[in-house]
Amino acid sequence: MKQVIVLNVNGEPYTVAVYPWQTLNEVLREEINLTGVKFGCGSGDCGACTVMVDGRAVSSCLTLAIEMQGKEIMTIEGLAPSGETLHPIQESFVEKGAIQCGFCTPGMEMAALNLLKNNPTPSDYEIREALAGNLCRCTGYKKIIEAVGVAGQKMKEASERKTS
Repeated sequence: MKQVIVLNVNGEPYTVAVYPWQTLNEVLREEINLTGVKFGCGSGDCGACTVMVDGRAVSSCLTLAIEMQGKEIMTIEGLAPSGETLHPIQESFVEKGAIQCGFCTPGMEMAALNLLKNNPTPSDYEIREALAGNLCRCTGYKKIIEAVGVAGQKMKEASERKTS
């Protein structure tokens, strides 16, 4: 039997009826139509479904939607909500050519956000470690690692401008 819940996704409330076994990934994609969240492996191994929940990265394919009521969920669509300007992470991925087919990109960018919000100047090793749960079959990771480093610098500079 379905249960009606309210999910707060990208700052907006969504009332949805879910089965107790439905994953957050399934509800985001099929009920709320946020298809930037990818479904890859279904077992938490590829990172394509990464979203932020209460400020930390989670695999939406392993997370039950019913447990997300009252939590703040951010998908790739919430990274640059206006759609008019890109988030520094997105800008950097474009500038550095870190996007090939694009399937892994939303999960990579959300994992990068998870890292950069706490460590705006990570080393290459720290970036590799933070992205270890995200698989890409196209780029070879070099450009992704460069993009995350550049994004961290952009985010740090933007933060410094706000505080000065």
